[in-house]
Amino acid sequence: MFQIVKVEPKGSYRLAIRFSDGLEGEVDLSDLVGKGVFAAWKDAKCFAKVSIDPETHTVCWPGGLDLAPDALYEDLQKKSDKHRAA
Repeated sequence: MFQIVKVEPKGSYRLAIRFSDGLEGEVDLSDLVGKGVFAAWKDAKCFAKVSIDPETHTVCWPGGLDLAPDALYEDLQKKSDKHRAA
């Protein structure tokens, strides 16, 4: 699986992500805000502290919150495929 090489927080709980194979785009995580472990994201400043874990290459936030790169990759790939088909 490809590794995340860049992540940047965007408005409205979106992340701009780039993978090592060049796949890049934005993912919308607003549907997770306030649910379970994502309660901390109610504070937009917390969401903006996103980074890449240097060991696991997951997108992560302070406090041990992270998202698996494979699900993010799949989401971006679907959007890319849909864009090419249009």
